[in-house]
Amino acid sequence: MEAIKLLAFFHYCFIGCCSLAIVVTHGALGVQHNVVEVEVEALLAMKSSLVDSSNQLADWRLDSGSHCNWTGLSCNANGLVEKLDLSNRNLSGSILNHIQELRSLSYLSVFNNGFTSALPETLGNLTSLKTVDFSMNNFIGKFPTGLGMAPGLTLVNASSNNFSGFLPADLGNATLLQSLDFRGSFFEGSIPGSFRNLQKLKFLGLSGNNLTGNIPKEIGQLSSLETIILGYNEFEGEIPAEIGNLTNLQYLDLAVGSLSGQIPAELGKLEKLTTVFLYGNNFTGKIPPELGSIQSLTMLDLSDNQISGELPVEIAGLKNLELLNVMRNQLTGPVPSQLGNLTKLQVLELWKNSFTGSLPMNLGHNSPLQWLDVSSNSLSGEIPLGLCESGNLTKLILFNNAFSGSIPMSLSTCKSLVRVRMHNNLLSWAIPVGFGTLPQLQRLELAQNNLTGEIPDDLSLSTSLNFFDVSGNHLDSSLPYNILSVPTLQTFMASGNSFQGKVPDQFQDCPSLSVLDLSANHFSGNLPQSIASCEKLVTLKLRGNQFSGEIPHAIATMRTLAILDLSNNSLTGHIPPSLGSSPALEMINVSHNQLQGPVPSNGLFAAINPSDLIGNPGLCGGVLLPCPSMPSTSRKPQNLHIHHILFGLLVGITVIICLGMTFFTGRWVYRRWYLCNSFVDDYFNKSSREWPWTLVAFQRLSFTSNDILASIKETNIVGMGGSGIVYKAEVHRPHGVVAVKKLWRTEPDIENGDDDLFGEVSLLGRLRHRNIVRLLGYLHNQKDVMMIYEYMPNGNLGTALHGKEDERLLVDWVSRYNIAFGVAQGLHYLHHDCHPQIIHRDIKSNNILLNANLEARIADFGLARVMAHKNETVSMVAGSYGYIAPEYGYTLKVDEKSDIYSFGVVLLELLTGKMPVEPTFGESVDIVEWIRTKMRNNKPLEEALDTSIVGQCKLVQEEMLLVLRIAILCTAKLPKERPSMRDVITMLGEAKPRRKSICQNGTHNSTKDKPVFSNSPVIGLL
Repeated sequence: MEAIKLLAFFHYCFIGCCSLAIVVTHGALGVQHNVVEVEVEALLAMKSSLVDSSNQLADWRLDSGSHCNWTGLSCNANGLVEKLDLSNRNLSGSILNHIQELRSLSYLSVFNNGFTSALPETLGNLTSLKTVDFSMNNFIGKFPTGLGMAPGLTLVNASSNNFSGFLPADLGNATLLQSLDFRGSFFEGSIPGSFRNLQKLKFLGLSGNNLTGNIPKEIGQLSSLETIILGYNEFEGEIPAEIGNLTNLQYLDLAVGSLSGQIPAELGKLEKLTTVFLYGNNFTGKIPPELGSIQSLTMLDLSDNQISGELPVEIAGLKNLELLNVMRNQLTGPVPSQLGNLTKLQVLELWKNSFTGSLPMNLGHNSPLQWLDVSSNSLSGEIPLGLCESGNLTKLILFNNAFSGSIPMSLSTCKSLVRVRMHNNLLSWAIPVGFGTLPQLQRLELAQNNLTGEIPDDLSLSTSLNFFDVSGNHLDSSLPYNILSVPTLQTFMASGNSFQGKVPDQFQDCPSLSVLDLSANHFSGNLPQSIASCEKLVTLKLRGNQFSGEIPHAIATMRTLAILDLSNNSLTGHIPPSLGSSPALEMINVSHNQLQGPVPSNGLFAAINPSDLIGNPGLCGGVLLPCPSMPSTSRKPQNLHIHHILFGLLVGITVIICLGMTFFTGRWVYRRWYLCNSFVDDYFNKSSREWPWTLVAFQRLSFTSNDILASIKETNIVGMGGSGIVYKAEVHRPHGVVAVKKLWRTEPDIENGDDDLFGEVSLLGRLRHRNIVRLLGYLHNQKDVMMIYEYMPNGNLGTALHGKEDERLLVDWVSRYNIAFGVAQGLHYLHHDCHPQIIHRDIKSNNILLNANLEARIADFGLARVMAHKNETVSMVAGSYGYIAPEYGYTLKVDEKSDIYSFGVVLLELLTGKMPVEPTFGESVDIVEWIRTKMRNNKPLEEALDTSIVGQCKLVQEEMLLVLRIAILCTAKLPKERPSMRDVITMLGEAKPRRKSICQNGTHNSTKDKPVFSNSPVIGLL
């Protein structure tokens, strides 16, 4: 019985335990089911806040099965979401707080989308996170705190966004963190001290922000660090010596900041270091020789600092070195000869220092040298013979030194060369034959040397040369017959030599020539009549030769000629009467010739400096002494008597009229004074501002203020914009047309004065570039300001591209390319040639005007900013929607990168034929984002090109795609990733259309085919 009872007891216990387990399991399953439901609801709520223009998340719905199979989702064994990957999905909108319901989420990525909102603060509640990637978006606001509470967090990537505020200090609690990337936003403040706890951190990227303060010494405690990228911030002080404790460090980038002091010798202890970028700071002292101990080093860039002393010999012992850049420092002494032994050296930049002695004679013999720039030093000796031994040399820049001997023959057979710049040296002997056969050579500068002999005939065969300068040598003989017919040649300068004979009469074949300088030679004969065929010639200098005969009348018809110097020759005959009225002429010098007859009184000659005419005994009139005339003594007393009578009569009538007007005016004022005292006050206050008008001219003008004022009427309005109304004004002395912009001005503007306006206008009036609309002058009184410009008959680029069908002028790619290149040259002038630098701030298609030849002129400098200091800011966002760089709205910093972004948008307009913002792009999507979306979706970019000009022609398509790549670079999200206008010019030059016929339906038409547009520059290529 006892045994039976015991068995019964165990039976009931077993049944009870099983029942309890079933109840607990059922309860757990119920809780899990509830959690899954909450997650699904959260995901659907998140989807509702996203803009999914590509319908990437179409399967995020209840009737599509388990949510674990939805796009971008993965679940754990319990059916809870542990991975959310929405990268490259072309998404925008916002991420809601509902994301906090995904409690098991360990992986979160929205990389490379179009988000422009702030991140939810509730991200800090996701304590299971290990990987977070928000990079390549436009997120704004502060980065949410709380992620540091995730104990397993190993990677945070928030690069390439628009975050602001301080770096999240709580991330210092995520002690397992291995990669932290906050590059390319607008974070400010200093590096949080809590980051010293990140002992497992391998990657630290904070570059491209607004961080300040010192680099903390505690960074030396992060022993696992392999990569440090802190450049393009505003750090100051010295590099902490403790950085030498980072024995695993491989990549160090502290470029472009305000760091100072000496480069720490402790860097030499970092045996794994491959890259050191310290350029663009204020480092002083000497280069520590200890750097020569880093045998793994491949790239060393210390340029743009204030480093002095010699280049240590130990640096030449870095066997793996590929790039060495110490340009723009204060280095002295010799260039170590051991540099020639480096077998991997590709780039050597030593320019703008004070190096002496010779270059290593074996330089290039043992390495794949691509770029050598040692210009602006005090180097001497011969040029090493083996610089192009490997066949990779593209740029050889040696100017402003004392190199002697001959130019190595090996250079004239170096097919990879693009630029050769050797001017201002002591080179002698002849120019080697062969440069004309180099397929990529664009620039050959050999001026100010001791070269002798003649210009090799093979240069006439070049298909790529655009700049050639041999001025200031001892060259003789005559010019090669076809040298001026090189199709790409833009600048030819050969002044200060001993050339003789006649100038080749081949100007009808110079489609690109803009500068021709043959001064100070022994050329003779008549000036070629065909010189007027150079449609793009801007500068023609022929002074100091033995030219004879008359000045060709055809020169007066050259539309672009601005500078003409024919002085010190033996020219005879009269000055062509129409020469002074040449459309673009700004300077002419015909002094010291044998010219005779009257000086024209029209155009430029009305105000010419007499020194530009002297030395011609036969010239008279105009600004010179009057021309002799036949005497008329018999009638002189009678004429004098009549003149006296008329003068007296005129004076008497004038006095009577003035007295009468004074009397009646005084009586009228007296009667009205007490009746309308306030009206009189207002009237005189107003009228005092309305007159007198003052005309300020920036060059010789053939009209008066009255001529301009007579044209300011409604029937002459040709345009209206944000800064004023534009009138077309016709003047009749001589007949011509100018554009007058009457600026909008408010009463506060008038009351506060216009010192800034007039100072800026005065600066712009001195701008002289063929791609910037010329400001002729301005007219003002106390109330109004009117700007006077050259008139552009073809309107603006916006209308030419997007106007009505009969207004669209740009029907071929070459026309559009030429406009793009012209705008780029104008911006290059503003950014790189103006001192101080000028930022336009409102580059757009409507502010690009087109002259009669469809050449581009940048206009409307109403928002332009003169950059006296680096990183200036403005008080408000300025510009036009669709063209404004994304960072401009957050930093208000003014620099050239915002102009480059706007230029990239204009390029996209030219390429696609679309406006910057169109409904077809989608809501809140502009042309830049439209292109990026195509790239993210791996769609062929050919689809974006304007089908009306690309047609079926593969050649045109390839040329347009090259320029499209440039536009994408210019519109990069990060300012530092956009090229400079100098680089843009180079890239556009390489993308220049090289077709000699119009392509239709995939074939080439012969040169007999009818051109698609009579004014198109493509005609010059037919």
